Amino acid sequence: MGFLTLNELSMTADTPPRGFPPMEFEARLARAQALMAERGLGALLLTTEPDIRWFTGYLTQFWLSPTRPWFLVVPAAGKPIAVIPTIGSETMARTWIDDIRTWSSPHPTDDGLSLLIDTLSEVAGAAGAVGLPMGLESFVRMPLAELDALRARLPGVVWQDATPILRSLRQVKSPAEIAKIAEACRIASDAFDRMPEIAGAGMTEVEVFRAFRIACLEAGADDVDFLVGSAGPGGYGDIISPPTDRRLQSGDVLILDVGVVFDGYYCDFDRNFAVGPPSDAVRKSYETVWQATEVGIAAARAGATCAELFRAMNAVIAPYADLSAGGQVGRLGHGLGMVLTEFPSIADWDRTVLEPGMVMTIEPGMATAPGRMMVHEENVAITDGAAVLLTRRAAPEIPVLST
Repeated sequence: MGFLTLNELSMTADTPPRGFPPMEFEARLARAQALMAERGLGALLLTTEPDIRWFTGYLTQFWLSPTRPWFLVVPAAGKPIAVIPTIGSETMARTWIDDIRTWSSPHPTDDGLSLLIDTLSEVAGAAGAVGLPMGLESFVRMPLAELDALRARLPGVVWQDATPILRSLRQVKSPAEIAKIAEACRIASDAFDRMPEIAGAGMTEVEVFRAFRIACLEAGADDVDFLVGSAGPGGYGDIISPPTDRRLQSGDVLILDVGVVFDGYYCDFDRNFAVGPPSDAVRKSYETVWQATEVGIAAARAGATCAELFRAMNAVIAPYADLSAGGQVGRLGHGLGMVLTEFPSIADWDRTVLEPGMVMTIEPGMATAPGRMMVHEENVAITDGAAVLLTRRAAPEIPVLST
């Protein structure tokens, strides 16, 4: 089957510009406030890096420090209000946000709580409704005791689960967002193309992972936040392990699963390699999951549900395996964007309808033998027609590394 590429959608092949123009954030805010109005919300309270960055463009690695809480209040009308530690004010001022309220943090007795309460009271009122993400794949990034105190000091406020709003907003990407994901995919694809020259028998997994990270950085990655994989004779036992000092040897199958970052957006896909000539069983397993991926890409069309996409891929795998890897890990792909794994899930239970602008991983896998599996993964953008392949498609036959 042939699939559209990003360039065939008349999107630029040049490196995407960093950041977004204000009109991008204005459009996002308008969508959010329309959904808030439908639910009668006076404000959204956001505390996590991807949610705050989606509304503001605030990009910093300082989130890796767990010391300080960060808040964004999205009102029913008007621009978002940043309630953040003073240390972040200069960076936030470079975004489109102009109402930035700060306090000196960390503070032992009032780490921004009073300032946040004042802001919410001003925006939503003493008896208004405030949305806070509470559902699956969400969390609140502030101390639990502080969250309890926030609710206690705003006794008239009605708290609503804002998870459906955030899901609806973030799972459909703009063309500018998709271009950044595509660039991350291009970078990782270039690095994977170099695997025969940078990896082979006799190298330890640690050495292979290090060489691949370097290849990603040389290809233009801002960072390689996620790199897992495994190797073993005839296959691998899991796909989330860190590297070991075990040396690759003839007969091994190696998988690398990477999340390269470009301007705050991820790719997430893997590639398999045989070390030396692969066995017939390895060839057959590879071809089966490759074909399941082909079917998945073809089925990834607007209007289809994630459950239907799961079943299309699983139908290819089922005749060749007693248990698909999807059954073990719970799904055969997921959403992708500012976070390595986003909603929805390509699972038999997920009835989410695919929409143009969604970016999905297509990730069929199957058990090949007791304790062994084979997994493939590609990244696609959903359009009004055929899916757009953002990754450089894996070869139909398993690539071979030298011995």
